[in-house]
Amino acid sequence: MAEDFAKAVEDGLKLGKRIYLGKDRAVAPPHPLPLMHKSPHFYLPSAPMVYAVISDPRIVDNPDIPSYQPHVHGRLDRPALIPLQMNAVNLDVDCYGDTAFVQVSGSWRVHCVMGSRSCDCRVAVPMGDQGSILGVEVDLPTKSYSSELIGVEESKGLKNTAKPEDGSFVKPHIFTITIPKIDGGTCISVKLHWSQKLTYNEGQFALTVPFTFPEFVNPPIKKIARKEKIQVNVHSGIAAGMVRATSHPFKELRGETGEIGYLYEANVLTWSETDMSLSYSVSSSNIFGGALFQSPSTHDSDQRDLFCVYLFPGSQNSTKVFRKEVIFVVDISGSMQGKSIRSTKNAINTALSKLRPEDSFNIIAFCDKAFLFCTSMVSVSEQEVERASEWIGKDHREGAGTNISVPLQMAIDMLPNTQGSIPMVFLVTDGAVEDERKICDWMSKVVKNGGSLCPRIHTFGIGSFCNHHFLRMLSMISQGEYGAALDPDTIEPRMQKLFGKGLSTVLANITIDSIDDHEQIEVYSSCIPDLSSESPLIICGRYRGSFPDTLKAKGILGDLSSFTVELQIEKAKDVPLDKVIARQQIDLLTAQAWFSENKQLEEQIANLSIRTCNTSEYSRMVLLEKSKIDDDPKAQKVSKKGDARKLLESEGPKKVLLQVLTIGFGNLIATAENICPGSKEEIPLEVAEILSNASSNCCARLRASCCCMCCIQCCSKLSNECGVVLTQVVSALACIGCGQCCSLCFSEEGS
Repeated sequence: MAEDFAKAVEDGLKLGKRIYLGKDRAVAPPHPLPLMHKSPHFYLPSAPMVYAVISDPRIVDNPDIPSYQPHVHGRLDRPALIPLQMNAVNLDVDCYGDTAFVQVSGSWRVHCVMGSRSCDCRVAVPMGDQGSILGVEVDLPTKSYSSELIGVEESKGLKNTAKPEDGSFVKPHIFTITIPKIDGGTCISVKLHWSQKLTYNEGQFALTVPFTFPEFVNPPIKKIARKEKIQVNVHSGIAAGMVRATSHPFKELRGETGEIGYLYEANVLTWSETDMSLSYSVSSSNIFGGALFQSPSTHDSDQRDLFCVYLFPGSQNSTKVFRKEVIFVVDISGSMQGKSIRSTKNAINTALSKLRPEDSFNIIAFCDKAFLFCTSMVSVSEQEVERASEWIGKDHREGAGTNISVPLQMAIDMLPNTQGSIPMVFLVTDGAVEDERKICDWMSKVVKNGGSLCPRIHTFGIGSFCNHHFLRMLSMISQGEYGAALDPDTIEPRMQKLFGKGLSTVLANITIDSIDDHEQIEVYSSCIPDLSSESPLIICGRYRGSFPDTLKAKGILGDLSSFTVELQIEKAKDVPLDKVIARQQIDLLTAQAWFSENKQLEEQIANLSIRTCNTSEYSRMVLLEKSKIDDDPKAQKVSKKGDARKLLESEGPKKVLLQVLTIGFGNLIATAENICPGSKEEIPLEVAEILSNASSNCCARLRASCCCMCCIQCCSKLSNECGVVLTQVVSALACIGCGQCCSLCFSEEGS
């Protein structure tokens, strides 16, 4: 989708040459870059953008000054996207520890469509690290639009469903949504909300918000400056410190409630050409932490109080990392070919180079078979690391399937319960398997029967076909870390980040006094993960009654000595704690709901998702359309005739259901077919579920003679009319053993 989007923008810029801007224009019509100067994703948005969706090139013109250009015949096979000119923009950011809430308010004008015609407009929202879309609001002269989350059951009653391109992720960090039928020359007011994470490195938090606008969004009017405003608030509570570096000339503002604000405001001729970035220090020489607690809001279905415990690792010079025994368990099935396996090998080579002489390691490659680098653990040396790098570079594939349980058990059996070191396994896969819950059950028994330092399973999922909730649950059970890369371009850096966190453990077997022994306190993570020198540790949960007056965190240091630190406790007065911990809470609870198959927990997640505007597997996003009856002259005229006005008001906002925005629970069919993540052969989640459910009812003869992939490809070629006819035919033959199954498949395709 990213390549198609970029190509549509390039086509739109070519169409933009038709627009007459006037004699006093400040800029010429935008020109696409020569091939040698652009990357495949050059035209992807690097800041919030709005595009005109053009299917009919005849409507492209200046709405104010008709150009009377030659007539254009035909329609575009693929709609072009013309970037709209931006007239105003404000960026507001609130930072709470490692979480930032971002709001962008802007105004765009449909400058490229005749005043007598209309077009759809697509809003693009590029987000920063681990961004999560929270909401979109669009205001027009006669209508307004806003996004909203509803429960899955409620979504089943909606008749209007958006096309995939009208509400989806172009890339994992770029969300797009389409607003229908906007007249040429209209000014569009947009508000965008999302949350994202701050990166942590050597005692500093760093924030980067996409805010680099291309030159073709600047209005072509000479010497008229426009106001550009950025405000960042760093709130005290979880962490706040001295600002070290910024991208814009900020002015410091100090608030009465303890937050520090940074304001940039200027009149500019061109919009920002750099991302907004800011970093601030929270370093300390030793491990330190604190705890926040807060009462729930009146809209919260769970009326227990909230709490958040955080630990920071301190400076790297004062903390010693553990001696490690490391095994890399790497998926090498057919779907891992290409960039996935190359990036994985590079990340493992980088991790091996960071091991110390007292550490030991091994590598297990697997598909439907397992391949060992060595039959026992190998001490780290320059020769062994070089030999391992050569072994990783070989092609070990002798099978096409994916079997995780066998190599994982081999790795655990190879890690003895030794004293003085911390055993860890890094599991990397891009596929889903049928025995995932059995693997989690088995790992729970391993942890329960293990010694003082049980093996940590750090998991990494590639693409959307693996079950990321299984991988998160597996790491949670074993006090490990979870990482993922849905975009092939981010596999290597994200995997290196996970490896780095695991290999830099400074405090293990962490317990929180007064929490572990308190029956009225629930921690969302079943096991507290270790503290790494490369990342703070944040634990959240709920409690009933009064919060403990004192808290102490205890654990084992890298030299195996005991460690205790007293946590500073305070009430979170100016921190929206429920929103700060919502994303983590939803992710952890979803993994537990998948594992336990608990319907009550699923409902709890859905309610939390809807209340905090965070997407989840148990909620769906809809686009609400509201008419401004009071401001619409036509509606006012109609209202004079009887009860037409009341009728319009009683109908309520129109709801359009967007496509599923979450990653789902894995795709067994795509894994079995060895489809590479990100390939054009990806199977839609809905189709995969239909076929998976239907196959359980198919007769054995059909399953033996027709593979799922063939059936999918066949369905994808059917038109709506053909699908309806085939549905009726197959339904008439329902007496055949698999008639009901085929009817289900074709009816879904036809709809």
